Amino acid sequence: MTNGATYLNNQFLIAMPNLTDPGFSHTVTYLCQHNDEGALGIVINRLIDMKLGEIFTQMDIKASSQSAIDAPVFSGGPVQQERGFVIHEAMGEWDSSLLISDIIALTTSRDILEAIAAGEGPQNYLVALGYAGWGEGQLEREIISNAWLNTPSGNDILFTTPVSQRWYAAANQIGIDINKLTAPAGHG
Repeated sequence: MTNGATYLNNQFLIAMPNLTDPGFSHTVTYLCQHNDEGALGIVINRLIDMKLGEIFTQMDIKASSQSAIDAPVFSGGPVQQERGFVIHEAMGEWDSSLLISDIIALTTSRDILEAIAAGEGPQNYLVALGYAGWGEGQLEREIISNAWLNTPSGNDILFTTPVSQRWYAAANQIGIDINKLTAPAGHG
């Protein structure tokens, strides 16, 4: 990217209806890091058949919070699917955390999972295995080719909107009915 480039950190990437890649069709990705070297995001609307309690068991973390044990786990993307990522309210001090905005952070260290298991972590969080990654210039090319629509992020969509409604809700927050878009729509 050149000087004056706009990075899309803390935004949603909404898969356009014509994006047929099965890994990303109808997804909403929360963009955590975007710079001239590439981008990293977490898909926030693809559940896997696992509850957070199973991760606690695998990591030998004692859990006392039933809501944490029962929390869903998301498929964050196709890269490093064995690695865990926690998107959460920016609170607390964690060993490995990236501040994405004034109010949202991404943490990859065990300490946040221990706090969540004990009911002492952030109130709002999303746990995902894996991430979506783009190389230098790749995301920009995909946006120009109408694969993605970028919109501002929203905490309600990130943490409380039912998973099945996130794709529609993310586009709708800027007044777009995603079902009515066709291939030529989007960025020009």
